[in-house]
Amino acid sequence: MNIIDELEWRDAINQQTDEEGLKKLINQKKVGLYCGVDPTGDSMHIGHLIPFMILKRFQLAGHRPVIVIGGATGSIGDPSGKSEERVLQTSEQVQYNVNKLTYQMEKLFDAGKNEESIRMVNNLDWTKEISLLDFLRNIGKSFNVNTMLSKDIVASRLETGISFTEFTYQILQSIDFLHLYQHEDVQLQIGGADQWGNITAGLEYIRKQEGPEAEAYGLTIPLMLKADGTKFGKTAGGAIWLDPEKTTPYEFYQFWLNQDDRDVVKYLKYFTFLTKEEIEALGEKIAAEPHKREAQKTLAREMTLFVHGEQALMDAEKITAALFSGNVKELTADQIEEGFKNMPTFEAPKEEWNIVEWLVDVVGIEPSRRQAREDIKNGALSMNGEKVTDVEAIVKPENSFDERFILIRKGKKKYFLIKLV
Repeated sequence: MNIIDELEWRDAINQQTDEEGLKKLINQKKVGLYCGVDPTGDSMHIGHLIPFMILKRFQLAGHRPVIVIGGATGSIGDPSGKSEERVLQTSEQVQYNVNKLTYQMEKLFDAGKNEESIRMVNNLDWTKEISLLDFLRNIGKSFNVNTMLSKDIVASRLETGISFTEFTYQILQSIDFLHLYQHEDVQLQIGGADQWGNITAGLEYIRKQEGPEAEAYGLTIPLMLKADGTKFGKTAGGAIWLDPEKTTPYEFYQFWLNQDDRDVVKYLKYFTFLTKEEIEALGEKIAAEPHKREAQKTLAREMTLFVHGEQALMDAEKITAALFSGNVKELTADQIEEGFKNMPTFEAPKEEWNIVEWLVDVVGIEPSRRQAREDIKNGALSMNGEKVTDVEAIVKPENSFDERFILIRKGKKKYFLIKLV
């Protein structure tokens, strides 16, 4: 398959400005293409990954992708998909976010590593010297207000209101496309479905500056929804971040592992570089042996390996297996911290205590000493993976995970994490 046919098989194309023209161009040359991300936060989440996985596919097909970090556009705020005005960030916060996103792109895509890598640029570099008069005279004259108002990204905000700042966002993004067209031989912009108005504004600007025969194209990716109709990438705990400090690799792994059978093939197509044959085989396994969850396991492995690396994947799988079996003895303190961070957590001093007193008076896991003794005698309590059967047992700091954590399991699935202080 050529790259466009592959994207169509992966259901990764929403709209194209000129399908036939783009296919013809791709067959003729190595095409320059770009996608941008604004530094509105200090980490991307998994929803941000979607268009950049498309860039990577183009690179693997021999084309020349460019990642644009929006040091300029991020200072303004994209009105797309927003029902109200964004709160402007300080220039220091924007720069901090730029640094963090640049690091993530370098790690994920080897961006900027060498001549063969995906290129990475910052749109602040070519916009910071534009004066107000130059902006109004040389750039503003190319944009018709009536046309700008008709774009969905603006029209949807007219009732609630939109500032002149956010109104001009599509102009800034158009400046990017023209600059990359002129200086990087970029002829294709890729973005989410909500970027169609911004992309077409850029195409119109290029043709006004370069002539109506200028070859430039736009392609958008469908809005991703789960089978139940809710937005992809959100959980009860919030977004799934790529930064391991915000979403641990174990939590990241679990997110993919717990996907619905109805969604998992779609995600395999979007997010992995598995072949058509491999993905179709996993689809057949869902139908034949859904209880084995082979597709989900593959998706979780592929994504955790891609985003966090081999060691993080091994840790996530080890924590998952330990939680399933209840055998947590072989886990390290760091793995305990990562895997049990969302479990009920208590603090206890690094001192020796009788087990019954400790459970009731120190950490409060048991409501009474009678109940604590009963649970211990019935074998309902485990400490650090070992059953506790002696009501006279002593809890000692040295019998913890690196003198940092004690893990109590009550019954089959109820865990409590105790931090020693």
